[in-house]
Amino acid sequence: MSETLHDQRKRKDLLKHMILQLHNGDAPDAVRPHLVRLLGRVPYDEVVEVEQELINEGLPTEEVLKLCDIHTQALRGAIDDGGDKDVPAGHPVDVFQKENKALAWEISQLEKLFEELKALPDSEDPQPLLHDIRVRFNALMDVEKHYLRKENLLFPFLESRDITGPPTVMWGKHDETRELLKAGIEALESTGEASASEAVAVVDMVLRPAAEAVGGMIDKEEQILLPMCLDTLDESDWVKIARGSAELGYCLVVPVVEWRPAGEPDEPEAETGGRIRLPSGSFAPRELEAVLNTIPFDVTFVDADDTVQYFSEGRERIFARTRAILGRKVQYCHPPKSVDIVQKILSDFREGKQEQARFWIELGGKFICIEYFALRDAEGRYLGCLEVSQDLTEKRALTGQQRLLNYVGADGADE
Repeated sequence: MSETLHDQRKRKDLLKHMILQLHNGDAPDAVRPHLVRLLGRVPYDEVVEVEQELINEGLPTEEVLKLCDIHTQALRGAIDDGGDKDVPAGHPVDVFQKENKALAWEISQLEKLFEELKALPDSEDPQPLLHDIRVRFNALMDVEKHYLRKENLLFPFLESRDITGPPTVMWGKHDETRELLKAGIEALESTGEASASEAVAVVDMVLRPAAEAVGGMIDKEEQILLPMCLDTLDESDWVKIARGSAELGYCLVVPVVEWRPAGEPDEPEAETGGRIRLPSGSFAPRELEAVLNTIPFDVTFVDADDTVQYFSEGRERIFARTRAILGRKVQYCHPPKSVDIVQKILSDFREGKQEQARFWIELGGKFICIEYFALRDAEGRYLGCLEVSQDLTEKRALTGQQRLLNYVGADGADE
């Protein structure tokens, strides 16, 4: 058994067995030597396939999320990513990798500051160090753009090839990391009069776990996600991903080179012929587009097969959307923790049990109302679901009456 196993099925079965050992409580440091001895270098695609098989066999996604960091720790250094691949400058993978390097550098600087703070006597003022920690930690918050591009651009193309396990697990880890980063910012805001020892406690309990979560995701991307995407997606996919990237923004670094593949096809021109005729009137296509992009809320249409077919592209969107989600199952467009709710709404609409669902949340200081409507034809047949999201912050504050002409300026303020 000391020799490397070449039979893929045996290797995957062993890997699955060892991951389940971790699930049952075995320590990663104890399992890792057995992994290396029995399996040698584990091809990254086998790790992906085993993760997918565990989900397909009924291991709840929440359990896979719990295991994710543990088995990544156990596999660290034992995953074969297929070797260095030639990635052109400005290519989406090149951008992700450069962002990962920038994030890793910020984490290393944070770790140095954490150690300096730990060595600081309690009699000395920790505020200068805490200031520097705040600066570095704020930089880590920029990872949100990195995650949004993965969720809205990379994941749809993987899912279109029936690779659903890694996107589901990674999105769940994104949400965990977001919560840790948010908690870190809140904790830092409370350290204005903290002593050195109190500041160290904040680091150990909140800040370091957040930084480690960002670092752990870097490992998962570099060892598994990005090699898999390079092997799986074709050039036309990468063109679409590149076109959608700038809209969602970049993390810490901005590409200095615009990647364009040789012989890139021109964008097809939008159809502008014929009017779209409805019982109560008609639109030219460009008129309908202007109407849908001007109404003061975001609209997303999901058809009867739960596939995203349309979303409006207004100037001020509430939630990030890219055209890569078109043709994507809506269940994959939501964080794993909310998929069950989405599925229930769609099932109840499809079965005719309900017609409308409404939620309201506080998001970034705004009051957001999110509504779902069942769409049916004249005979009552289910056509799909309409999601409508609206920022009601200003309207919620209205009082009295406004009867005189009063224009609203470009910044949204009354004139």
